[in-house]
Amino acid sequence: MIDRILDMFTTVSNESHGSVAVVFLIGIIFGVIIQYSRVDKFEKIAGFAMLRDTVVPKMLFLAIGLASIGLYFMVQAGYASYHPKPIILGGLIIGGAIFGISMAILGKCPGTGPVSIAEGRIDVLVGAIGGIFGGLVFTVYFDFFKKIMGESLGKTTLLTYFHGHETLTILIFGITLIVISIIIPLREEFDKADLNQLKD
Repeated sequence: MIDRILDMFTTVSNESHGSVAVVFLIGIIFGVIIQYSRVDKFEKIAGFAMLRDTVVPKMLFLAIGLASIGLYFMVQAGYASYHPKPIILGGLIIGGAIFGISMAILGKCPGTGPVSIAEGRIDVLVGAIGGIFGGLVFTVYFDFFKKIMGESLGKTTLLTYFHGHETLTILIFGITLIVISIIIPLREEFDKADLNQLKD
């Protein structure tokens, strides 16, 4: 068990994610955006789930669109790298269900959770500890979970289906998501009265 955990840290340390200073700076920028948009608040996530608040989807579409274009050209220029994970349908279904249930309970995702913890949210801290423990169990007993998840379907990306037209594909995909984020009407109708009613 100890060897498997040590291998996990070795794998992460060899991923070459960049200097600690750059990662720290990106983290600060990410935190500022999260705080400014207030998507770390429970009412934002709850409002999104009930289709009464569109701040979260607007931010997601915009972020994915910009990141897709930016990452692609950074990889082409040699300033970044990415490593697609294999498609394992069983793992995606089970993991998606666990993720959805956990997000419904906490009203947070792995991105907004740390921001809430920094603000003093003890309930989110408990959830984060549970997530770390779950990750540890998954790592230690990976061979067992691998049998449940099923066979790998290989590493497939959108660009795989548009070989020879990668740049155009990324531009169309990214710009489409950015346009969607702009045309989605801004709705912020989930107020404190609704939140109190939901908690009751």
